[in-house]
Amino acid sequence: TGASTFKEAMKMGAEIYQQLGGVIKKEYGLDATSVGDEGGFAPNIQDNLEGLNLLTKAIELAGYTEKVELGMDVAASEFYNSKKKEYDLDFKNEENDGSKVLSGEALGEMYKDFVAKFPMCS
Repeated sequence: TGASTFKEAMKMGAEIYQQLGGVIKKEYGLDATSVGDEGGFAPNIQDNLEGLNLLTKAIELAGYTEKVELGMDVAASEFYNSKKKEYDLDFKNEENDGSKVLSGEALGEMYKDFVAKFPMCS
């Protein structure tokens, strides 16, 4: 990463967070900048790529391209169907048509694609 101290890393994170709020406001409107209990934004994004693109845009606007890496905590157990041994990426959608169901192998390939396209470290 580009931070040499904890203080600097916190500064970078705060600046990226502020930029992210601006990007979300521009793309989704002021209502989308409300934050949850833990301080996270929750805009109505449609897929993972949309979220990753928002983050990388905020990193770029903050001036930290190639200085910041992203880590993923995908919480895959939340959308894993143990009976069918598959992952449903659309599990929260009431109108889920099953089109976003992936095998473990396909999910792994999707994550590999994220690593290739975005500044990922984990």
